[in-house]
Amino acid sequence: MKRIKKGLKVTIVVSLALTIFVYLNNSSTFTEERKGKPILLAHRGLAQTFPMEGITGETCTAEIINEPEHPYLENTIPSMEAAFKAGADIVEIDIQPTEDGEFAIFHDWTLDCRTDGSGETRDHTMEELRKLDIGYGYTADNGKTYPFRGKGLGQIPTLNEVLTHFPNKELLIHIKSNDPNEGKLLADYLSQHSEERLGDLSVYGGDEPIETLKKKLPDMRVMSKETLKSCLLSYEALSWTGYIPDSCKNTQIHIPEKYASYLWGFPDKFINRMEDVNTRVILVAGDGDWSEGFDEKADLDRVPESYNGGIWTNRIDRIAPIINN
Repeated sequence: MKRIKKGLKVTIVVSLALTIFVYLNNSSTFTEERKGKPILLAHRGLAQTFPMEGITGETCTAEIINEPEHPYLENTIPSMEAAFKAGADIVEIDIQPTEDGEFAIFHDWTLDCRTDGSGETRDHTMEELRKLDIGYGYTADNGKTYPFRGKGLGQIPTLNEVLTHFPNKELLIHIKSNDPNEGKLLADYLSQHSEERLGDLSVYGGDEPIETLKKKLPDMRVMSKETLKSCLLSYEALSWTGYIPDSCKNTQIHIPEKYASYLWGFPDKFINRMEDVNTRVILVAGDGDWSEGFDEKADLDRVPESYNGGIWTNRIDRIAPIINN
């Protein structure tokens, strides 16, 4: 009986010590408070927004936009200029390969929703894409008026034009497919730039193209569903000890806000750990579906006060002034 009691006491002491260790090792309470404002990531530049309710992969969002508050169309150089001017630290852009070996900056797989063209975007040359009006399909009143028709002629840029126009700006490039060859093409495309320039770029997309790109450009910061899952699952299993898994190194992770609080040491210690291994943390709204962002002042109330990692927004014009002031 004495041995049992002694063993029980040892178990309790060990358990208590382990609990204290886990708490102290992962509590932001004992971490020096992070200074500085959050990093602001403008989704598609400064773009027209739309209600998120009921959105599916087949929804033509140009047909359901909110009443326009600014003149900019997503993924255009003017929209990127406006986003950076408003206070964006990073602008996210979407790429589509073209028939003539370029990368067009355009979100949709097909042209029918936003433009006066039709068919798959990647089945066209850049010359053909430049002839389109990318503001043709936008309406906020069920088709009664089309406020951007005629205003989007020739506004689809190439990736090279964007990189040239913004030589010192940070960009997040989105591969819109799961084709491994697209990762190879993009890696070849980006390899023409200096290591310093590549340090300003991050890439995310399908598992296969990201894996292919990473093999050719191992130092580039990338993200896919697989890299995100691998990092976060390993982190939750191991990083209560302070150990950071290799899968979390030199990457980018987009954390839905509803899961963020479950991460060891979030926010301060978690972000410190990620920065130490060259990984950028971006907080996205909701559960991460359909590019939900922190787009209103009330949304920022849900962000921890000391948080200064990345914040995903669809309304950089609204959010940046609040953050910067």
